[in-house]
Amino acid sequence: MIEELEKAKRIALEIMSLTRSYLATKFKFMSNIISRFDLKVGYLFSVDGIMVSYNPIEVLKRYNIEKSQIARAYMHMVLHCLFHHNFELIQLDPKIWDIACDIAVENIINELNEDCFKTSKVIYQQEIVSKIISNTKIMTAEKIYNHLKNNIKTESEIEKLRDLFKVDDHEKWYNILSKNSQDDLEKDSQDIHNSNGHNANNTDNQNNSEHQNNNINESIAREKLAQRWKELAQSVLTDLETFSKERGDQSGSFMQSLKAVTREKYNYEEFLKKFAVINEAMKVNADEFDYIFYTYGLQLYEKMPLIEPLEYKDIKQIKEFVVAIDTSASVQGDLVQKFLQKTYNILKQEESFAQKINLHIIQCDTRIQQDKKIASQEEFDEYINSMKLFGFEGTDFTPVFNYVDELITNKEFINLKGLIYFTDGDGVYPTKPTSYNTAFVFIDDNYNDREVPPWATKLILQSKEI
Repeated sequence: MIEELEKAKRIALEIMSLTRSYLATKFKFMSNIISRFDLKVGYLFSVDGIMVSYNPIEVLKRYNIEKSQIARAYMHMVLHCLFHHNFELIQLDPKIWDIACDIAVENIINELNEDCFKTSKVIYQQEIVSKIISNTKIMTAEKIYNHLKNNIKTESEIEKLRDLFKVDDHEKWYNILSKNSQDDLEKDSQDIHNSNGHNANNTDNQNNSEHQNNNINESIAREKLAQRWKELAQSVLTDLETFSKERGDQSGSFMQSLKAVTREKYNYEEFLKKFAVINEAMKVNADEFDYIFYTYGLQLYEKMPLIEPLEYKDIKQIKEFVVAIDTSASVQGDLVQKFLQKTYNILKQEESFAQKINLHIIQCDTRIQQDKKIASQEEFDEYINSMKLFGFEGTDFTPVFNYVDELITNKEFINLKGLIYFTDGDGVYPTKPTSYNTAFVFIDDNYNDREVPPWATKLILQSKEI
C-alpha cells in the first residue's frame, strides 16, 4: 500500500511538472507566472499565491478521465492569483464569491480556445456564461458576484453552479487575515492593554503578544504578496497587449480582468484635497497651543490664562476652483448629481471651505450650457438642492478650457488652483497644456481605459464609489 502511494506521488508530480512546463511554453506572455509556483502534495487542489497544492490520487483520477483536466486546473489556479481573487477582503458572501471567481477564470480559459483545456463541461459552462454576459457585459469576478448575489435564490442553485465550475479549494484564501483573524487581533490588543493594570498571568500575556505579532506579520506578508501579484499582473497585461495584436484579437475577458486588477485605486477625497491651497484662517492652532500652561493659569488666576491661544492657523483650503460637467447625451443625470453631491460633501468640511470662495460649476456638451458661480457654502447648498442639467448633445472638452482662459484673462480668477472635468466618455481634448492643474474624472463600470493628454491627470471611478 505504501509503495503504491509513493508510486502515485511520483507519477502525479511528473504529470504536474510536465503540465507546468507545457503551459509555460504554450503561453509565453505569462510563462514567468506559470513557472513561479512550487508544487506541493496536499489534500486538495489549491493555491495560496506562492505554492500549488495537489492531491496525487486526484491528479491521477482526473488525468485518467480527461488529460486536459490537469492543464485546466493548473491554469485555473494561476488565474485566481493573477486576478487577485485570493487577496480580496472577506466582506463578501464567501459561497457566492468562490463561485464568481471560478466562473470568471473558467470563462477566460474557454475564451483562450486551446485544445489542451477542452473538457466535457465546457458546453454546459458556456450556457450559464452566456446568460450572465447578457446581464453583466463584463465578466470580472466582481461583476459576476453582483449578478449572482441579485439572482441566486436557493441553495440548490449554488450547488449546481459549484459542481459545474469548481476546480480547486479556496479555504486557504480565508485563513490568512480573515475577518476572524482581525477580530482576534483587536481582542488580543485589548487583552494586553487590560492586563497592564491588573495582576494578569505573565505567560498568558506573553502568548497573547506572540499571537498578535504573528497576525501582524501575516498581514504584512499578505500585503507584500498582493502587491507583488499586482506587479505581475501589470507585466502580463503589457505582454498580453503585444500578444493580442500579433494574434489580431483582444483576448476578451482576460484583458478586461487584468485592467481591473492593475487599475490604480483612488480615494476621491484625498484626490480633491490636492487642489487646495495654503490659507490663513481664524482658528485655534492646537499644534502650537500648550493646554497645561493655559489651564494652570485659569486655576491660579481664575479667568486669567497664562498663554492666550493663537488665533490663526495655516490650513489647506479650496478658494478658487472649477468643476466642469459633461452634459452630453451619454452622461446619466443621476451620476452627475451624485458626483456633485460627493464633491460638495468633501468641500463643505470645516477646513476645506474658505469663508469666501470662487467656485465655477460649468455645464458643457459641445458648447457651454451654463456657468454657475458659487461664492459661499450657502450658495453651494442652494445650487445642489435646485440643480438642473442642460445640453445632452455630443462631447467636446475644448469649449470649457477656452472659456476658463477667458475668465483668467478677465481677472475672474486670481490664483486658479485646478479644474476637474467630470465625464463618462471620449471627447475632443485641448491641444496645449493648461496653466492650472487639470483632472478628468471618468465614471466607468466596464474597466475601459481612457486616454487623456499627458499634462492632465486621469481618475477613473466606479459608479458605486460615488
